Amino acid sequence: MRANVPSVAPQFIRSRIGKVCVAIIGTTAAEMLEKASAVVKETPFLEFRLDYLEKPLLALPKLKHFFEDNTAATAIATCRRAANGGKFSGNVAAEMEILSKAAGAGFHIVDLELESAEALKKGELQKLRDTGIALIISHHDFNATKDLDGIYQRIAPFQPDFVKIVPTAKSLTDNVTLIRFLERMTDNSNIIGICMGDAGIISRVLGLRAGSAFTFAAATPGEETGPGQIAARTLIETYRVDQVDAATKVYGVAGNPIKSSLSPVMMNTAFRRETVNAVYLALQSHKVTDLLKLVHEIPIQGLSVTMPHKQEIMSHLEKTDPLSAKIGASNTVLRAQDGKLYGFNTDVAGIVGPLEKRMSLRGAKALVLGAGGAARAAVFGLRDKGADVFILNRTAETAQKLAKQSGSKTIKKEALAKTPFDVIINATPIGMAGQKGAQLLEAKDLNTKLVFDLVYNPVETPLLRLARQQSIPIITGVEMFVQQGARQFEIWTGKPAPEEEMLRVVIHALRQAAEAAAAEAPAPAAKPASSPKSGTAAKAKKAS
Repeated sequence: MRANVPSVAPQFIRSRIGKVCVAIIGTTAAEMLEKASAVVKETPFLEFRLDYLEKPLLALPKLKHFFEDNTAATAIATCRRAANGGKFSGNVAAEMEILSKAAGAGFHIVDLELESAEALKKGELQKLRDTGIALIISHHDFNATKDLDGIYQRIAPFQPDFVKIVPTAKSLTDNVTLIRFLERMTDNSNIIGICMGDAGIISRVLGLRAGSAFTFAAATPGEETGPGQIAARTLIETYRVDQVDAATKVYGVAGNPIKSSLSPVMMNTAFRRETVNAVYLALQSHKVTDLLKLVHEIPIQGLSVTMPHKQEIMSHLEKTDPLSAKIGASNTVLRAQDGKLYGFNTDVAGIVGPLEKRMSLRGAKALVLGAGGAARAAVFGLRDKGADVFILNRTAETAQKLAKQSGSKTIKKEALAKTPFDVIINATPIGMAGQKGAQLLEAKDLNTKLVFDLVYNPVETPLLRLARQQSIPIITGVEMFVQQGARQFEIWTGKPAPEEEMLRVVIHALRQAAEAAAAEAPAPAAKPASSPKSGTAAKAKKAS
C-alpha cells in the first residue's frame, strides 16, 4: 500500500467489487437514487455518472445519505467532460472539485479521464489521492481500436489503482486485439478493458475471462452510457458472465444487423437448462472474412449464420450436409476438433416441420416470397417433400435462377389473386422490427388456405395481421425460429434441445419488446367529439 493513500487500498476495493459495475444515470439526484435503489440489492457495485446532472455538487449530500443506508454498496464517481465523450461542460478544475468532494460523500473510487490527468498541474492529482479514494484513470476512443499498449504507457506513470482502456470495435477482430492485450497484461490485475460498439459485445462478456478486472452494464435497456453496453440483468442472467471461465465454449449468431436477434436469449437459456458450460454471443459481422478470423482466434465452436452470410459462408466450409449443398446456403456451422468448419442447414427443418403438423406437403401448392438464404431453404425443403412451388421475388432474375435450380416456377404479382395456394410463405425480411419497405402482398393477393411468415419479431407481422383479417390460418415465425434453433443446439451438443423452455423465453422476450415499443409510442390524437346521432349509433354497434 502506498504511504500517501491513507484509507483505501486496492486489496480492500477488490474484496468489495463484483465482476459487473452498473452505471447509474439521471438528470436529477432523485432519479439517480431511484434507479440505484432498484439495482443495489442485486448488484451492489455502482457507477454514478455525475456528468449527467446539471449541478453535480448539489447531489452529493443526497448520495452520501444513500451510501449510509446501503453500506454494502461500492461506488465509482465519474464526471466525464464533454471533450472526452461525457456530458460535463465544466473545465478540468471543476471536474477535480467534484471528484474530490465525492470522496467525502462516501464514494470509494473516482474515474478520471487520461486527458484530464495529463492536463493537471503537478501535485493536483496527489490532492485527490490524499482524500483516501481509489483512482481509475480511463481512456475512451470512440472511433477505433488502435495502439492499446501505447495508451497503457501513457496511463502507467500516474500509478492509478485501476487502468481503464475502452476502444471502439469497428470489426469483430478488434475484440481479439483487446483480448490479446488483456492476456498480455495478466500480471497487472488492475486492468479494465472493453470494446464499445455493437461489434464489441464479445469483449463485454469474454473480456472478464481474458483478465479484465470488471465490466460495465446499463441499469436497464435504454440507459446505456456507452455504445453496445448491455443491461446488467442480461449480462448476468442471459450471458452468465460470473460463470464464464477458461473451459466455457463460445458460440454465436453472425449477421448484419444482429442487434435485435433473440438467438442469444434462446440459446443461452438452453445451455443453462441442459447444464452445458457454454456462452452464446451476438456477432455483428459486416464481412465473412472478419467473422472467420474471430472464429479461429477465440476460438468459436459453432455459429448460427443469418442474413446476409448464409450463402457466402458456404465457400469457407470444409464440408456440408447434402441439404446445404443442394440449397447453396448454410445457417449452422460446427467447428470440429481439428479446427475445420462443417456446415448444416436447420432452416429446412424449421420450415417443413411446422407445415407438416398442419398439412400434407406432397402435391401441395406453395408460394414462396423471396429468393435469399431462407427462401432457398423453403423452396428446396418443399420440393423435397413433393410440393409444387412458385416463387415471387422483387428481382425476377434471382427468382428465375432459383426456380431453375429447384424445379420450381416463378409467378408475377398480377397473377396471385387468380391463383389459389395451399400455403404462402414469406421468406423476406419485410415486416421485421426495424426493417423498412413496402409489403409485397395486398389483401387481394392472399388466395390461400394458410400463411406462414418466417419473420419472428414482431410475432404478428403486417402480413400475418392481413391474413387474420381475412380469417386465414397462420403460422408465426416464432415456431420456425425455435425449431431451427433446437436442431442447432442438438448438432453442437449432442443433447436433446429443451424446446418448450426455448419457446417460452422467446415469447416472453417478444412480449416485453412489444410492451416497451407500445410504451414509447406517441399517444393517439384525441378524436373530435361525435354528434349525438353518431354517438348513439356507436353505442348500438358496440352493444351488438
